[in-house]
Amino acid sequence: MIFMEKRPGTALVIVGHGSTTNPDSSEPNHLLADAIRAQGIFDEVLCCFWKEEPSMREILHSVSSPDVYIVPNFISEGYFTQTVIPRELELEGFMTRRNGKTIRYCEPVGNHSSMTEVLLKRARETAPGIPESETSLLIVGHGTNLNDNSAKAAKSQCRIISEMGLYPEVLPTYMEEAPLISDWASMTSQQNVVVIPFFISDGLHSYQDIPVLLGIREEVGPAASQSAVFKSNPHHLHGKNLFYGSAIGTDPMMARVLLDQVRAFDLGKREIATEADQN
Repeated sequence: MIFMEKRPGTALVIVGHGSTTNPDSSEPNHLLADAIRAQGIFDEVLCCFWKEEPSMREILHSVSSPDVYIVPNFISEGYFTQTVIPRELELEGFMTRRNGKTIRYCEPVGNHSSMTEVLLKRARETAPGIPESETSLLIVGHGTNLNDNSAKAAKSQCRIISEMGLYPEVLPTYMEEAPLISDWASMTSQQNVVVIPFFISDGLHSYQDIPVLLGIREEVGPAASQSAVFKSNPHHLHGKNLFYGSAIGTDPMMARVLLDQVRAFDLGKREIATEADQN
């Protein structure tokens, strides 16, 4: 159950990336919308996408509420949250007033501190009954030389979880930059290894690319909706017990994280936006 005051006259728009090739890509966004819509918090709860319909460019024409919150369902700040979404939605900053609407642009879900709790929950569910004190936890990001923010989000979560002292090792790993997820066996000291993809959806990376890099599969497999890769734990490789979880963004608890970003806007950025309006 999500606890939040009702907001009459308010709409929530969840922005996702979407995909023209992967039908599983947009599902987490629709499930989030359904979960929040069922609570009756907002008059309207809608999704829009960069690569699917409804598009970002058209979504605000479908909103009738005068107050609108936009929350990017993305792991980190980057090109899409800083350039594409503001451009497509014609946003002027944290707050935009246009055509009788007040549009509030929140930070992406991956920036909120409550993401840590979701990661810990997913790790425990992936390896039930396995002592954390005997487990290495690996958080897998994409990693890229084009945008440092892609790696920073995973590093930040690893640092926070490491400071909790639950796991003897909490390491960020990446698909395209060091430390590489393909080196998971040599970089971990524990018998049990839990790997959690730090992605919003179970797309090409989590159900095809990462399993190959881990050695779970020798070649690319079927779509996530048809795959048993997340259900066949543990995998016994290199003398270790490898537990592979699905993408963090598919956890039902993400609805809370999304609403936490709405609250965060009200507690912080609303004041900043108001000051900007007065200048």
